[in-house]
Amino acid sequence: QVQLVESGGGLVQAGGSLRLSCVASGITFRWSTMGWYRQAPGNQREWVATITSSGVVNYADTVKGRFTISRDNSKNMVALQMDSLKSEDTAVYYCKTTVGGRDYWGQGTQVTVSS
Repeated sequence: QVQLVESGGGLVQAGGSLRLSCVASGITFRWSTMGWYRQAPGNQREWVATITSSGVVNYADTVKGRFTISRDNSKNMVALQMDSLKSEDTAVYYCKTTVGGRDYWGQGTQVTVSS
């Protein structure tokens, strides 16, 4: 079955950096588009960044220039490097992929940015 496992969250001061990782299993990773989403308390889940199987990347305007998404097909892993973090980046971050029209999500990892 499809499984996505995120790691790398934590507490960081504003202006700092964190690197999130998501390891996938049960999919042909190299063919998969992978995405990062986040959900802050009281808010809807929102898209953060996407990387396609060919390496094309897209970012939400709120993170463009500060976050970098990348993938390592040899490790079935997608990463999100987050720099210049702001308090408004505080959220649970989720990894997502779609297989056969169905969305699969990881369990999420908490990122807290203190001001």
